[in-house]
Amino acid sequence: MSRYTAGRAAVMLTMVLGGCAGGASTAETAGECGTAWGNDICTWTVTENGAVTEVGATIPVASLEAAPADAPFLWPPPAEVSLAFPSSAHGMTHLTVNWEAVGHPPPTFLVPHFDFHFYLIPPSERMAIDCANPSTTAALPQGYTLPDEALPPELAQITGVDTLIGTCVPEMGMHAVSTADASNTEPFDGSMVLGYGGDRVIFFEPMISKAFLLQRRSFDLDVPTIPGVTDAPSSFHAEYVADQDAYRFSFTGFASTD
Repeated sequence: MSRYTAGRAAVMLTMVLGGCAGGASTAETAGECGTAWGNDICTWTVTENGAVTEVGATIPVASLEAAPADAPFLWPPPAEVSLAFPSSAHGMTHLTVNWEAVGHPPPTFLVPHFDFHFYLIPPSERMAIDCANPSTTAALPQGYTLPDEALPPELAQITGVDTLIGTCVPEMGMHAVSTADASNTEPFDGSMVLGYGGDRVIFFEPMISKAFLLQRRSFDLDVPTIPGVTDAPSSFHAEYVADQDAYRFSFTGFASTD
């Protein structure tokens, strides 16, 4: 059976998807579903012989299409949904989805886009982030930077700060971006952002423009090797499933077996 069969249940559920060569068994475990812009987004994991090999979410295109172009800028940016992953998901605890109707600095991200935060901390810890003393002692991956972002006057008035130190956002964390994106002025399609809190990585964030997602085609984003992190994913794939008109976002390539 197809590995792209989407889980829809909001409770823990295991579905056997089929057998592989050598007698290996593959199963999908549903996490939590929540309504975003009129449609359900759902989390899940895939296991092979009891070991988690994928951590992901199903994103209906209808949700992405319905995100309002005139959504107001709010601070801190509220998550449209916050959804738990099944247990034993390589430290990933929950997914939040944010809609940035007009984008945000740096220039390449000033287009309508979605933030998909795959968190490694509990929701209570995430919500306690206030950016009062943003700093990190963690080593960044090669080709990444933790920039200070100066805000335009209209956003500075709303946020109460002129500059986001380490691009720290309350109730989210600090945002490390690729150095190429930090200096780019052309509108982006997709980028893998890394979240930091103090001396540790706290989220992986596929950040993807609405225009790119509405092309309805599968794609990959590079996941950097993170110094000091032993069980990070090494790959991210977004599979467009035509008969469901939905994406399957999937992190794979974990070093350990949960």
